[in-house]
Amino acid sequence: MSEDHGLEEDDSGAVMRAVGRQIKLWREAAGLKQAELGAAIGYGEELVSAVERARRIPRPEFLDNADKVLGAGGKIAAMKKDGAEARYPKKVRDVKKLEAEAVELGSYNNSVVDGLLQTEEYARAVFGDRRPAFTEDELERRVAARMARQEIIDATTARPLFNFVQCESTLRRPLGGRMVLRRQLERLLEIGQLRNVDLQVLPLNREENAGVDGSFRLLRLKEGATVGLNEIQLISSLIAEPKAAQILDIRYGAIRAQALTPRESLAFIEKVLGET
Repeated sequence: MSEDHGLEEDDSGAVMRAVGRQIKLWREAAGLKQAELGAAIGYGEELVSAVERARRIPRPEFLDNADKVLGAGGKIAAMKKDGAEARYPKKVRDVKKLEAEAVELGSYNNSVVDGLLQTEEYARAVFGDRRPAFTEDELERRVAARMARQEIIDATTARPLFNFVQCESTLRRPLGGRMVLRRQLERLLEIGQLRNVDLQVLPLNREENAGVDGSFRLLRLKEGATVGLNEIQLISSLIAEPKAAQILDIRYGAIRAQALTPRESLAFIEKVLGET
């Protein structure tokens, strides 16, 4: 029997209360008790009760099986998208927590060096370029938060796997000045030596680039789900719907294939460092 996620206290609660209410109505219309429905779909009575009370977010299999057993004609199964969107909304606002739950993290960037790879000077330059400008206190708070997120790479136990693809443009854009860029390139060379990190470069002279739509991340979570993260201008969004996440997964695979190998990429970064 699968264990579903606990529902965090946020605006997803209203969505899950609606889902639970619909399941309860269909169950009662079918004349089934919670234990009977659970036995029919392969889950325990306690989990069925938790879903109906909006204390648990049902997995897609739960909704598919309940739809069949209750004869809902697709009406329960149609709520899978709502469940996917409600699964991680609070964690989107806490990227560090979401990254900590990943067993594998992939990232493509064509604007700046990925936040998990940035030096403190580079991060300060990135945030310092923001308009309208941050106050000094807000700038320092954001830099500190970004540095704290990097603990996940420096951890000595339970490390996830990381793969980063950086567009060549991010290696040549001198944010903060040439010395800041030099130290950032040196940092990339250090991180690229870690056994759980694959660092790749997508050269500008490539005729094919599956990442022209912009930067994004992919996280494979401990439970097996894959989710995407988009951070564009003023909007940060989680892509949890399976089909959309699959599209990003396919796109990321193409980007990695178009990029230099990790070994070639380190040599490329060394070359750029020598030119800087």
